[in-house]
Amino acid sequence: MFWKKSNSFYNQEEAAILQNAVQKNELHTSGEIRICVESRCYYIDPLDRARELFYQLKMYETKERNAILIYIAYKDKDFAIFGDAAIYNKEDAVKWKQESTLLAKHFHRSNFLEGLLTTINNIGSILTLHFPNKGQQKNELPDEIVFGK
Repeated sequence: MFWKKSNSFYNQEEAAILQNAVQKNELHTSGEIRICVESRCYYIDPLDRARELFYQLKMYETKERNAILIYIAYKDKDFAIFGDAAIYNKEDAVKWKQESTLLAKHFHRSNFLEGLLTTINNIGSILTLHFPNKGQQKNELPDEIVFGK
């Protein structure tokens, strides 16, 4: 599946499933979830690259500073989860390490789609707990998957 494909990370059906999961989870929270996929993370730590993309995509501009980016460099078989300040003030680094470890286990077993769906749902639950939708939340960031270099 994902890592085995040479020219793309997933097919259109898988992309639609992931985007639908993001949209479904965002219904219950004011938080925002985005996925960014690149082929490689050249000469930089994936977390640093995720931070860089987070700012390039202006994900820090959400009203409650509660956006999360799931970054994947599929040819390098690497990823990072990066969240804005309000999220890290609510959940400690241990929780994010657990989420990263869980995603890594899925990827290691080639359960790529399942791993991402689990991660999206877990992040959605965390966002809903700390930033519930108060009824009039608008979608502040696009839900489409971002493709980098």
